[in-house]
Amino acid sequence: MQVTRDYSHYVKDMGSGLAHLDLAVEGVTCAGCMTKIERGLSALPDVTLARVNLTDRRVAVEWRAGAVDPAGLIDRLAELGYKAYPYEPVRAELAEVQQTRFLLRCLGVAAFATMNVMMLSVPVWSGNVTDMLPEQRDFFHWLSALIALPAAAYAGQPFFRSAFTALRARSVNMDVPISIGVVLALGMSVVETINHAEHAYFDAAIMLLTFLLAGRFLDQNMRRRTRAVAGNLAALKAETATKFVSPEEIREVPVAAINAGDLVLLRPGERCAIDGSVVEGRSEIDQSLITGETAHVAAGPGTQVYAGTLNVSGTLRVRVAAASEGTLLDEISRLLDNALQARSRYVRLADRASRLYAPVVHATALMTLVGWALAGANWHDATVTAIAVLIITCPCALGLAIPAVQTVAAGAMFRAGVLLNSGDAIERVAAVDTIVFDKTGTLTLPDLDVVNRDAIPDGVVALAGRLALASHHPVAAAVAQAAGAKLPLPDIVEEPGRGVRGVVDGIEARLGSPAFCDAEAAARQLLATDPEVSVVAFRHGEVHQVFAVRQRLREDAAKVVARLRERGIAVEILSGDREPAVRQAATALGVDTWRAGVNPAEKIARIEELKRQGHHVMMVGDGLNDAPSLAAASVSMSPISATHLSQAAADLVFLGKDLSPVLKAVDFSRKAVGLMRQNLGLAIGYNVIAVPIAIAGLATPLIAAAAMSGSSILVIMNALRGRSAGTEA
Repeated sequence: MQVTRDYSHYVKDMGSGLAHLDLAVEGVTCAGCMTKIERGLSALPDVTLARVNLTDRRVAVEWRAGAVDPAGLIDRLAELGYKAYPYEPVRAELAEVQQTRFLLRCLGVAAFATMNVMMLSVPVWSGNVTDMLPEQRDFFHWLSALIALPAAAYAGQPFFRSAFTALRARSVNMDVPISIGVVLALGMSVVETINHAEHAYFDAAIMLLTFLLAGRFLDQNMRRRTRAVAGNLAALKAETATKFVSPEEIREVPVAAINAGDLVLLRPGERCAIDGSVVEGRSEIDQSLITGETAHVAAGPGTQVYAGTLNVSGTLRVRVAAASEGTLLDEISRLLDNALQARSRYVRLADRASRLYAPVVHATALMTLVGWALAGANWHDATVTAIAVLIITCPCALGLAIPAVQTVAAGAMFRAGVLLNSGDAIERVAAVDTIVFDKTGTLTLPDLDVVNRDAIPDGVVALAGRLALASHHPVAAAVAQAAGAKLPLPDIVEEPGRGVRGVVDGIEARLGSPAFCDAEAAARQLLATDPEVSVVAFRHGEVHQVFAVRQRLREDAAKVVARLRERGIAVEILSGDREPAVRQAATALGVDTWRAGVNPAEKIARIEELKRQGHHVMMVGDGLNDAPSLAAASVSMSPISATHLSQAAADLVFLGKDLSPVLKAVDFSRKAVGLMRQNLGLAIGYNVIAVPIAIAGLATPLIAAAAMSGSSILVIMNALRGRSAGTEA
């Protein structure tokens, strides 16, 4: 009976006629594997995207809906030499843990064997030039064989399995020459021992495995740490929520059973499972892990709450906007996933170099063997030299040089509140010499703030704040925020377009437009001195006050602008806002170049003008009207509060209320690009120096193993320096 495989449950409809499937792939170890898989899947008809994520060994595949059987993708990967199955986070995590433990056991066995074999090799090396008897040397060689052969058979499994799978699929990967080199070195050593020769290479083979396993374990550990960030994000989202199935009945249900428009109950201490708006109740929300804001946010009717945030105190009723998909947490996870899958120009360069390596390595080793034989060397010496060439030319360092830096940099930038949305964003940010800021929502916070709070009596502010709680208007929200109001007044009436009113101590109180509160004269006087503010008036009997409200600059904006200048970056402001407001912001920030009342076309024209002058321009904006200029700039950045269109157009997205992520993005990118260049230089320099030495017969297999392994570990250790960039803002 033939079993039909149905993976349709795992296929996502992407809209626009595209389907998507994530597959977990075993045996993906290097850039060469990534290229092979992506090219192999992309060659299938109707497949529009195949992208490998080396961090979690996952391949994302998209195709024209209905045109491809998902099982055929798994079959194609099997033909390429890789076992694959639908990606499930829990299963993938378990497989990762098992793989890490296996690598650690292999490393332990190889390291233990290396120490013992080296203890036997040192007397042989010294004895060969002194008075060691041949029988004693043979005895030490046989002891070394007894230790090295079984140890290599066990510890070499990660490389042997991968090489065998690749060869069975009639292809090669980086593990093929490694396996050939180890097997040849061991085989040659056994032959030498049988023939009572002076030299054997058990020490070289087992030491090579030890260093390679150490490098692979370090690489695996580095990627696991970066991936843990995404895993922590996913873990923030509660799996169930308490849903109102009727006005009086609640029921705990899975998030998948909640739809937009449903009403859910959020109790103190619970983590929110959905995005939505508070319709009843008051509390404080801990949003630190989502937005980067450490202070608790007061929540009341109209307040937006997000999946993954923590309800600290009161009970809330929340109207659902998004539940199982489409939440802000999903968006952040998607951006992080993009960052980890992104491929920069340097990565593509390393990929191409790695693709060329297998034929070059094998051809070089063969030519060395033949060349030395033709030059008169015996087959023994020629074979030993060829083995050394085979080992020393392994381009593990080249394959790790750039992906290691990018993985470390992406993780470090995420921890600093910056998410990459583009593969080569790091390189483009590093080249930036001019940053153009939008003002509203970018240099300023999206929320309004009362700027004349100190000039108004506390009693008036408190009463106005309680009145403001009855209104959904953003200006009223600013008054409520300034008052710290939490207790709304009863029986408040809202008059649309005018304001709210109610009776307090037998006297009518109003909050709204100056005309609604009979405060036109006071409002005109305030606007005459500060024309860019918005005003909201208050009246309680004979008491009249006018609140001045405007968007507040991000607290660290001036410091960030100053730090950017210290790094040689010019700063401009292009805003569609009124001139007084833009002038006030530019003056406060010390920015000399600014323009107000600018439309999207004029922003693009200015950016193009800067680019024609040879500048590398970063645009930082958040509004719908900023999306075209974000796309026109050399690189772009948006806050997480930006419109979806702006986020989609931006190469980077930053979290939180501070502007410091812009500075951190520059610092981390400059350091990461520097490390990429250093690693490429190290990898190329190693090959330029080591390969001729090996071809000339000046390196034994032991020296070749030490040199090759050392170069791989060196680039990984260098990449880890990208975890910090010395940023201060």
